[in-house]
Amino acid sequence: MCIRTNYLIIVLLLVNFACTPSSTTDYCKYVDPFIGTADNGHTFPGATLPFGFIQASPETGNDSWKYCSGYNYADESIMGFAQNHLNGTGCSDLGDILMLPFTEGDIKDGKYRSNFKKSEEKASPGYYAVRLSDFDIDVELSATQHTAFHRYTFRKNAPANLLLDLQSGVVWSRNYIEKHVLQAEIDMPDNKTVSGHQQVNNWVTRHYYYVIHFDKPYTLKQELPAKEGNKAKRLVLAFDLKPGEPLQAKIAISTVSVDGALESMKKENPKWNFDAIRKKAADKWNELLARVQVEGNDEQKTNFYTSLYHLYLQPADIADTDGRYRGTDDSVRTSPSGSYYSTLSLWDTYRAAHPLYTILLPEKTDGFIQTMIAHWKAQGFLPIWTLWGKENFCMIANHAIPVIVDAFLKGSKGFDAEEAFQAIKISSTVNHTGSDWETYMKYGYYPFDIIKTESVSKTLESVYDDYCVAQMAKALGKTEDYEYFGKRSDFYKNLFDPETKLMRGKDSEGNRRTPFNPLSLSHAGSSGGDFTEGNSWQYTWHVQHDVAGLIELMGGDEAFTSRLDSLFFIESSVEHTGFVSDVTGLIGQYAHGNEPSHHVIYLYGLAGKPRKTQALIREVFDRFYLNKPDGLCGNDDCGQMSAWYIFSAMGFYPVNPVGGEYILGAPQIPKITISLPEGKIFTIEATNLSKENKYVQSVELNGQPYPHKSINHRDIMNGGKLVFTMTNL
Repeated sequence: MCIRTNYLIIVLLLVNFACTPSSTTDYCKYVDPFIGTADNGHTFPGATLPFGFIQASPETGNDSWKYCSGYNYADESIMGFAQNHLNGTGCSDLGDILMLPFTEGDIKDGKYRSNFKKSEEKASPGYYAVRLSDFDIDVELSATQHTAFHRYTFRKNAPANLLLDLQSGVVWSRNYIEKHVLQAEIDMPDNKTVSGHQQVNNWVTRHYYYVIHFDKPYTLKQELPAKEGNKAKRLVLAFDLKPGEPLQAKIAISTVSVDGALESMKKENPKWNFDAIRKKAADKWNELLARVQVEGNDEQKTNFYTSLYHLYLQPADIADTDGRYRGTDDSVRTSPSGSYYSTLSLWDTYRAAHPLYTILLPEKTDGFIQTMIAHWKAQGFLPIWTLWGKENFCMIANHAIPVIVDAFLKGSKGFDAEEAFQAIKISSTVNHTGSDWETYMKYGYYPFDIIKTESVSKTLESVYDDYCVAQMAKALGKTEDYEYFGKRSDFYKNLFDPETKLMRGKDSEGNRRTPFNPLSLSHAGSSGGDFTEGNSWQYTWHVQHDVAGLIELMGGDEAFTSRLDSLFFIESSVEHTGFVSDVTGLIGQYAHGNEPSHHVIYLYGLAGKPRKTQALIREVFDRFYLNKPDGLCGNDDCGQMSAWYIFSAMGFYPVNPVGGEYILGAPQIPKITISLPEGKIFTIEATNLSKENKYVQSVELNGQPYPHKSINHRDIMNGGKLVFTMTNL
């Protein structure tokens, strides 16, 4: 389809969404950015826009797994405010351009950090504020798509200073901070501007260009001594301010050039009106949040809208205002659509986040997929996990495939289907990092003596991708490809052990893993093993595309549900060597804090025991999604944990994320109304919903009894009303 037509589709979608309820309602008041900032939720509280390139946020630490987002709510001091951060990941990066305002004499032993009171810290969509109590400075942050906006109000009658730390970053360890900058150039063209370019390395190696502009002139007061390995500078800038007089700073970032950053500042944030930028940010958030109307108590609204907020933090659009971006091969290209999305945590988000975007933000889906295809053209295979436009090869399989196929099967037309299939087929047949297709095809699985780590998980997740390729081939009339990948989609059967009724590794001779401990957790990064952040009990159910086939292998519905019962009743022990902190939120061996378990609760419904699904959903809501900083049981993982909550609150979930079938569960909120394209509305009601009434007595769709186990994507997008009548058994 031509680009001009793509633009027309986007414009029509935006017009069609004009029926969204009035933005005069402040949905932002129900968003609490502090949810998930404690324990291992790894969210950040700072200021950003939906899918924004900038995430201006405080840093309380930046040198360990605890600080993947740069912030942990348990801390009582702040080291500064950086311009970009990750939401809920299990790996560290970003944290560029750390800035800390301070006053003369308040820095002790060279430690640039201030205490703060939790009561003096505030956050809402597009805004963050805190008082640095050691310095008596009020800090406020807001953002546009490409720029951060800082406002500091110095209350003391004391010299006003600012630490500009260009060596800092969110990295793996304390020692790595001093050497993660590979290249740095800085320019100070006038007494209100600092600009430059840096190449840095942590999760990926990347370039960024920046412009910092102050509304008051500065003098360079001090350059702090460089530490061994440093390439970038740590500067102290001084400003002549009266007590109570604000200092403002705008920071623009680009992957392409200083000129690109400067152009973003000119287009998005040309004036010195912090309050106006803050309001625009809140308005943008309200516009998206308003697409879903929630009727319930304040706690339910806070959990729901905060989950929606976390869902919309990424993927980040990293293209400049002119559409230019630096891709995975470091070349600079221009996106025809003007957008290029990164922070694609596809191992996590293919499961529920991307299917949810097709309902709530269908106009974004084509842009995500155009990005994936551009990534394939640059590196030869579809993205696995991308950050800043770079491939980091984190996690396993090629889960851009289900995202593309799902969109295609749901009717997305904003990309070339033949080209997309070519990208999918090549990624599924030509060897690349993490995918050894010759070995896979020779044995019908990944043997653990050849593929030394994650052999079972890699097989099971690749099998699901194969199913997706087959479905797209079938839809395109490619019979030979459909049969080839359909055969591969049955490879999961080769690792099912009829003796233990669990998935169990095999070597190249066909011998099963011995000794075999199905409770032993694996994490390839630190301990090897046959599984990815999980064990056999958790991965046995990873047959999202053929639950009926798995039920048959286990001996039918009764045997299947009995085995599934065991998953939830086995002792919640953690047996492992190495790092497995991602495996959290345990109910027996079910681990809600990690993605391979997310569909498992819904399997009861496919085996004739839906009320077991309904009871477990309520337990997960009551235990693992709480309205407090440590309310998430695991990493938010770029919105996937939040997507599970949103789907489950509505009463259904995509066990198979491709093709638009959502398995019915039990809604957890009295009424949810979704504004859809073409002025359509879809409403979900849960009558008689209460603490006691957690089971579904009956379901109606548009006033007619609905006896099915699932609801189809078309039924939702056509608009209508789904009513669950709740009961207590």
